[in-house]
Formats: sequence, C-alpha cells, structure tokens
Amino acid sequence: MGIPTSDHSDEPLDAALADMANNICGIIRGSIDPAQVASRLGALGWRTRSASWHSFEAETAWCRVEIDKSDDGTTLINGVIDPQRIDDLTRLLARIGWQHSLELSDEDNNILEERHH
Repeated sequence: MGIPTSDHSDEPLDAALADMANNICGIIRGSIDPAQVASRLGALGWRTRSASWHSFEAETAWCRVEIDKSDDGTTLINGVIDPQRIDDLTRLLARIGWQHSLELSDEDNNILEERHH
C-alpha cells in the first residue's frame, strides 16, 4: 500500500470541515522542524504556507493542520480532519518515518480516538 497523500490536492478543505472547531492535535517526536514537515507534506501534494515566522499550515481536501514548535522543541500539530481519515494521517506520518501521537476529539474536546506510532 502506498503512502496516502492528499486526495484531490487541488480542492480546498471541505466546507463542512472548514467550519468545524479543531478536532485533531498531536506531536511529532524528534528533531523535526515545522518547515521540514511542511516541505515533506508539500512534496506529497498538500498545499502548504507559512503561518508565521516559525509555523506553517498544511492542507488537503480532508485535513488542515498548523505545524509549530513548542518552547521545549516538540513539533506540534493541530487543526481539523475528516474523522474518518485519522488512520490515513497516521499511516502517512508513519510511512514518512516520523514517530507521533495524535488525538481526535469531538466539539466538546472529549477525546474520541488516539493514535501512536
């Protein structure tokens, strides 16, 4: 099975997702810089852009995340995802070789699912 990429990378984030509050958050372990994450996702067809001096946004039709570095050097991701695609994001990050943890939550911030690799 290949790396799941953007699926319809030329399409904007689905309107139902764009109006949703953040439902995905997580970390990418190791010394992975947010620029590296954005660059790698961009190479896979995601739309990426700088959100500030040190953070980036990456988007596809089924997911939009902000990628930032915490004060302790951990790379953080948060944003919105089609809940049915959390496994695709997990597989994508794992196949790139990044150790990570993801949490999918509902509109009340109750954790629905967790993924670790």
